[in-house]
Amino acid sequence: MVNAGGVSFHVQMMGDGPALLLLHGAGASTHSFRDLAPLLAQRFRVIAPDLPGHGFSSSNGARTQSLTGMAKALAALLRALDVAPALAVGHSAGAALLTRLALDKAIDPRLIVALNGAFAPFEGVAGHVFPPLAKALFLNPFTPRYFAWSANRSAVERLIAGTGSKIDARGVDLYARLVRNAAHVEGALGMMAHWDLHALNRELPQLPTPLALIVADNDKTVPPQGARRLAARLVTARLYEISGLGHLSHEEAPELHARMIFELYEKAQPDMRATATA
Repeated sequence: MVNAGGVSFHVQMMGDGPALLLLHGAGASTHSFRDLAPLLAQRFRVIAPDLPGHGFSSSNGARTQSLTGMAKALAALLRALDVAPALAVGHSAGAALLTRLALDKAIDPRLIVALNGAFAPFEGVAGHVFPPLAKALFLNPFTPRYFAWSANRSAVERLIAGTGSKIDARGVDLYARLVRNAAHVEGALGMMAHWDLHALNRELPQLPTPLALIVADNDKTVPPQGARRLAARLVTARLYEISGLGHLSHEEAPELHARMIFELYEKAQPDMRATATA
């Protein structure tokens, strides 16, 4: 455990080589990289923390549950570890966190890789309903315990199926264990209640770091068209689509994702940022 930014971080580290910061998404933990991280560790020193309030990491309340607050806590973690990532890889909301860190100049990697990145705010009715609903659930002290108590394996299987992904039994068991943890459920609800991507979306065109958007065409959680629109907006972004996989594609096909990440890093020469922003 590493204490930084008011959070007691659970951090997994493996491998040697250039530092790679690996961030999971909302409601998950480092377990979601159980197969991908060892592959990446063949070429990189992988640093994979549980986000504040997730998995085995503590939370410091609302201060570390917003996008900005969580990014500040992660920046403090990197300072405590004395790590400057050469590569940053994030899944879903973890990808948004990486771009926030880069915009805040807390990291300066050669490349950011977004795995089904969640960059866009909820649209339409969902944008008005979901955040207040999450906040109401978060403020109810009985909610996390109720969710944890009611989360049987079949309910978790339905949740995962709703992402468009098919993962192995071990993966389902690990998610089931997570959602039976009331503290983890509280952390995930707190993150959703305080998450606001509007400011990030306004600033993303200023992102100096090359951004590789890997999207799965069967993602039912974060529709691929959002990544297509983002790639059209950002001169630093490139889109890479894969077929037949869902939101948890890195868990379905870790070898494919590791190979893509290696190739993208090799292509991302240090002078790409100057070229992209010229």
